[in-house]
Amino acid sequence: MPTVADQGQDAGFDPSRPVPIHPLSYLDEGEEVTVGRRDADTYVVLPADGAALLRRLEEGISAAEAADWYQQTYGDPVDIADFVDTITELGFVRDDEGPAAATDSGPVRWQRLGRAIFSPAGAVVALALVVAAVVEMLRVPGLAPRYTYIFFSKSMVFNGVVIAFGQIPLVLLHEAAHALAGRRLGLRSRLSIGRRLYYLVFLTTLNGLVTVERRKRYLPMLAGMITDVLVVSALTLVADLIRDHGALTTVGKMLLVLAYFTLLRLAWQLMFYLETDLYYVAVTVLGCVDLQKAARRVAYNNLSRLVGRAPRYDESEFHPRDRDVARWYSWLVVFGYTASLGMLVLAVVPLTIMARLVLDRFIHPEQATTGGLIDSSVFLLLVVAQITLLVWPSYRSRRAARAAGHASS
Repeated sequence: MPTVADQGQDAGFDPSRPVPIHPLSYLDEGEEVTVGRRDADTYVVLPADGAALLRRLEEGISAAEAADWYQQTYGDPVDIADFVDTITELGFVRDDEGPAAATDSGPVRWQRLGRAIFSPAGAVVALALVVAAVVEMLRVPGLAPRYTYIFFSKSMVFNGVVIAFGQIPLVLLHEAAHALAGRRLGLRSRLSIGRRLYYLVFLTTLNGLVTVERRKRYLPMLAGMITDVLVVSALTLVADLIRDHGALTTVGKMLLVLAYFTLLRLAWQLMFYLETDLYYVAVTVLGCVDLQKAARRVAYNNLSRLVGRAPRYDESEFHPRDRDVARWYSWLVVFGYTASLGMLVLAVVPLTIMARLVLDRFIHPEQATTGGLIDSSVFLLLVVAQITLLVWPSYRSRRAARAAGHASS
């Protein structure tokens, strides 16, 4: 059996010296421990004994001393050279001359605001707002959000601009709620723009959330949806307050249209197979690590078997919990994309009605005014521009992938 010194000689490192480790965070979950660098947002699930060995190295003892400690504690030898090589690939080991990664010990901006908003008092205010909105919807006919109010203005351009751009601050508010709920726990976050199938979306990255105990993760994950419910409630109540002699005003109808599309975004969250907020809630509840990747590959293997082909992916490489859940969850992935396309049809119904009314002005120009024709022309230009913004990123990505493929060949 090779000694620790032999291992060090083979691996090209000195086992008598400490291994410089970046500051790491640990979340003990029984037989497994989630370990990672919050500064780099890099995490891995280790067995409890492996995490304990890593902790000893982080304390500053030499690799040889850590190997001896492991053998005395667990009764088995460890290939310390291979272990150090693995954690180096994970980015946990820093260069001897390089500085250690910055820790998260400093104050987090907006943490107090997050604690104030997501507090028991905030929950009482939020519940009262929702209850008041529901009561008014039941009491006042026509107050509930609906797509028929998209014609709150005679100008199709104005209607379309309000619907398209009015959602932007509401989506940002959704993401800000995620960030604030995370900062309440002392986590740092960043906002970015991404794409989910045919949607452009704003994304919030909550660095270190996986190292927070499970019961504390749910609020940051659900904060956006909770905010959407509150937005619908607030818009509905404002529309109710500004009624004119019992009838909804133009502004009131505009607010209810924005509430309607907010409800559609809430329905979209149910498609957790597109990695929505509820997907991460499901992963946390089920105790999975990377369910989406495992489910997609299991789904591919299942479809391959259906057509008589050999499976492409080795399912034994997945985390055991991911593998078990993916056996039934993978079929939801296939069904989910079909349901998403159906959801798209439902979402564009009101916009289709608008488009038909716009085209009627061109088909029957004798019934339209000059202002109406100009309005319809601008509306169509805006629609084409929006479709271009959706298609262009995908086209550029595919073109870049083809160029990279030609270059490598």
